[in-house]
Amino acid sequence: MTTATAKSAADSLIAKAQDRSALIGIVGLGYVGLPLAMEFARVGFRVLGFDVSKPLVDAVGAGRSHVQDVPSSEVAGFAKEGKFAATTDLSRLREPDVVSICVPTPLSKTKDPDVSYVLAATNSVKQSLRRGQLIVLESTTYPGTTRELMLPALEGTGLKVGEDFFLAFSPERVDPGNPKWNTHNTPKVVGGITETCRRVALAIYGPAIERLVPVSSTEAAELVKILENTFRSVNIGLVNEMAIVCDKLGVNVWEVIDAAATKPFGFMKFTPGPGVGGHCIPLDPHYLAWKMRTLNYRTRFIELAGEINAAMPEYWVARAVDRLNEQSKAVRGSRMLVLGVAYKKNIEDIRESPALDVIRLLRRHGAIVDYHDPHVPKLKDDDLELKSVPLTPEALKGADCVLIVTDHSDVDYGLVARHARLVVDTRNALAGGRGKSV
Repeated sequence: MTTATAKSAADSLIAKAQDRSALIGIVGLGYVGLPLAMEFARVGFRVLGFDVSKPLVDAVGAGRSHVQDVPSSEVAGFAKEGKFAATTDLSRLREPDVVSICVPTPLSKTKDPDVSYVLAATNSVKQSLRRGQLIVLESTTYPGTTRELMLPALEGTGLKVGEDFFLAFSPERVDPGNPKWNTHNTPKVVGGITETCRRVALAIYGPAIERLVPVSSTEAAELVKILENTFRSVNIGLVNEMAIVCDKLGVNVWEVIDAAATKPFGFMKFTPGPGVGGHCIPLDPHYLAWKMRTLNYRTRFIELAGEINAAMPEYWVARAVDRLNEQSKAVRGSRMLVLGVAYKKNIEDIRESPALDVIRLLRRHGAIVDYHDPHVPKLKDDDLELKSVPLTPEALKGADCVLIVTDHSDVDYGLVARHARLVVDTRNALAGGRGKSV
């Protein structure tokens, strides 16, 4: 292929980005894919969403959103205008000019990366890959995934990266429930296999995203996301350990943190809690740890933070057991009320939530466990199947201990302070231990 022809493929796709004639394909219509689809549709692109779940595809096709930050009215509006459609037919991946892969990247039981969803999506794209397409991986994964796994598969078609097709990595930065930062205004990192790949990807994302951050390679872009969440994991691990230290010293950890946060330089405030949840912080550091083990290096600092965070549910359950013992009560047979089961405040997402571990540990001790969460009316996770109970004075008085695990803003903590006999507050929701919080 001549240089002129190679330039023509890139320039043609860039021109389609500029006049919004490019068809955008999104593989995976979950917490990452659906908001991204809406951003592209909002600036005038036509979007074709792909998902293996027929109920999900039928729902979004009918204008019903399953993502808290995406209103159903928005999905329905773009569908009616012909800017958004969804399908389970992966053979249609030949149609889009751009294919953005937004599939899960969980961990195996041995804490190794499970890239089976990425490989399955890559294989589907490979079957339909044509000249002039841009393929972008957005799923969080270990450094090297795009170049080492995706590139050989796609070039196995006989097409040449940077000339016939373009391949890039741009990590998702979704923060569910965040009222300030969303897909549009959160800066987006973009790295390409080649400079031309990066240039094409920047042109595609440019109209939909407020600020783009180009980096030199897909490996750099992959590592950016891992660093972001490893940074959070390590600092959360530090303050979680500080909570244990303060407990042993008889000092209020939140008072110490608030005072330290008055320093105008050299300190960033993190707060302790019952552990970490969601699909990022508990998982992402393990991707890097696994990759480095393949290079005969152990990331000791990262692994230690993970161990501390993973142990926090046990720490807080032990606190509850101790407080009950002080009242001459055994945890076995006691009624425990857990407030909040989502992995963080003001959302309905329970993925990797430490509350799930708290409930299981309490049950293992023989406690009778109820929960209240205004965002999660029903809880179903493996062996757990519960319904949220109303937060009433009677429910609070009837509990031997109330554990505040997720500090949702729309919970009446004044009611809790007035009527609960004993509160173990893992989030400082009762403002530093007012009333009967411990």
